[in-house]
Amino acid sequence: MATSGTANWQPSIVEMIQEATDRCGVELRTGYEITSARRSFQLLMVEFASMNLNMWSEESVSLTLTPSTTSYALPADTVDVIEGAIRLNAGNTTTQNDLVISRTSMYDYIAVPNKLVTGQPTQYAIERGVANPTVYFYPTPDGAQTYTFFYRRLRRLQDAGTTGLVTADVPFRFYEAVIAGLAYRIACKRKEAFPLIPQLKQQYDEALLLAQDEDRDRASIMLVPYANQRY
Repeated sequence: MATSGTANWQPSIVEMIQEATDRCGVELRTGYEITSARRSFQLLMVEFASMNLNMWSEESVSLTLTPSTTSYALPADTVDVIEGAIRLNAGNTTTQNDLVISRTSMYDYIAVPNKLVTGQPTQYAIERGVANPTVYFYPTPDGAQTYTFFYRRLRRLQDAGTTGLVTADVPFRFYEAVIAGLAYRIACKRKEAFPLIPQLKQQYDEALLLAQDEDRDRASIMLVPYANQRY
């Protein structure tokens, strides 16, 4: 028998909710129950964003720095900055150069005596507020040339939306974890499903662990032992 020849199945969020309720042995009969299940999905996405470095939500972003400007608001959906570099001569195929700069804590940044010192930035600090995160640079960018902050960020996972045709902002590798997590969360709110909570929680933990273990960088690393010898 021939296979389908395709590998692009993407269940909608509504389909995920239906599968989750099937596992709970409950039905969604009212509009409120559907709204409650969608809210559980939203909270599950928040939980995913707080758990680990989700590789599919990493993005490369650039920010052009302005002379004598110390702080800059990052996009509102930024969860955190993973790493950053100062890009010199951006766009020049011959002289463009990225210099990795270190991230310092806001406590260390506050301790800097004179934050108005200008030069090529060598450090940055992230203030993670309720709304837009803010990045601070030290030294403050000077006008010697145009500096571009090239960084990798974690973005917030997208919302469930209000239509039934929206798909989850996760790769196919996490479909089972999402559905298992939804089934567990829905069961916690439906009295008739209470006896299934331990089983559904175990299934969720196992599916999430399997997905997270696969969601990793497979680049080779080399560990060199250090020997402290005395002569």
